[in-house]
Amino acid sequence: MIEIHPVLVVILMFGTILVGLALGHPVAFVLGGVATIFAFLGWGPDALYIFAGRAFDAATNHILIAIANFILMAAFLGKSGISERIFRSMMYLFGPMNGAIALAAIVWCALEAACTGVIGASVVSMTILAMPVMLKYHYDKHLSCGSIAAGGSLSILIPPSIMLVMMADQSGVSVGNLFAGGVGPGLVLSVLFFIYIVVITTINPRKGPALPLEERTALSTGQKAKYILVNLVPAGILIAGVLGSIWTGVATPTEASGVGAFIAFIFMLVYEGFNRKVFLDCVWSAARTTCMVMTIIIGASVFTGVFLGLGGGDVVREGIYGFSFLGKWGMCGIMMFMVFIMGFIIDWIAIVYITFPIFLPIAAELGFDPIWFIIMIAVNLQISFLSPPVGYALFYMKTTVPPGITLVDIYKGVFPFILIQLISLAMLWVYPPLATYLPSIIIK
Repeated sequence: MIEIHPVLVVILMFGTILVGLALGHPVAFVLGGVATIFAFLGWGPDALYIFAGRAFDAATNHILIAIANFILMAAFLGKSGISERIFRSMMYLFGPMNGAIALAAIVWCALEAACTGVIGASVVSMTILAMPVMLKYHYDKHLSCGSIAAGGSLSILIPPSIMLVMMADQSGVSVGNLFAGGVGPGLVLSVLFFIYIVVITTINPRKGPALPLEERTALSTGQKAKYILVNLVPAGILIAGVLGSIWTGVATPTEASGVGAFIAFIFMLVYEGFNRKVFLDCVWSAARTTCMVMTIIIGASVFTGVFLGLGGGDVVREGIYGFSFLGKWGMCGIMMFMVFIMGFIIDWIAIVYITFPIFLPIAAELGFDPIWFIIMIAVNLQISFLSPPVGYALFYMKTTVPPGITLVDIYKGVFPFILIQLISLAMLWVYPPLATYLPSIIIK
């Protein structure tokens, strides 16, 4: 065993993480590997007890069952064909407007976010559905990439978000409260994305023309209205089934996630019929994604235990209190800046597990509303999904874009939307009721 100064612990542990990620190793194994090295350096063989305890707690946490169910729900919904129908409905609705297809993508992504809470499903399905149509009608490729990636990232903020489920688990705040708290900022961000597309395509219609006249007149007004209403019903049922059952107290979040997965399965049967291969594909896809998430959770949990046990948390805490001369808002700003910077280089799950045990007690001592503070971190982390070099939305999109769209094009496309996300974060900072009002009237 070696006595390591806590300041050196912080520098070496985070430095090793950066090296491991830069070499291209999976984040779960980087976190677990770094934790293993430093635990054995600090405690010797006794570190095995920490590994076993942390892994067991994560693997047996019943709240995290909701994550698996929401991922399965997204898989069923993707195979039901509802996504394509809703997207086409939105195209008909916004057809006469400049940027119609990009606007349809934003609204569809917001609706799917309220149905699934899984960002990968939204970005991939939207890229497959909307990108070819946008390119067909000569949309600016940067606007196309940015609107799809930004819209898809709404799934991590608008409930039922798997990130909010995990934050609830780590904070002790109820999932229902965080779901209610995420609605306002999620809607505001959706509206800001929508307004940006309207403004940019009004200034320069060539970036995003309206839907061609022949496309808009393919159906009568009555047929369009019927088509839109019929295809929005499944989304409404799913949202009511999941969020409604939580907010009315009928079901716990874990039970509600099961309700959502079952409803999505029924929709798949109704719209596509039962297909054994499709069903097994959905289950297998959901199982792989869930295993990936749980592996990261266990790795991050072990890393956090070692980091705090070796005194790293005390160093970070003292560093934040070193800015006490800025007042409580200045200290809050320092914490948010740290989350923002970490979002460029570290997985969001790791950030939640590392920062919550340190930041939440400080926020409570400073007198901040816990729901507001957690939603601030959630909006902050939502930015990380568009932030290079490790933004998940960017890489999900790169795997499905047509040839000719490069990663640089995607980076350029998301830049204005990152600025919009920062604006939404500032709005929440200035007006906390965006996150706190709805929980106060829904959750008693």
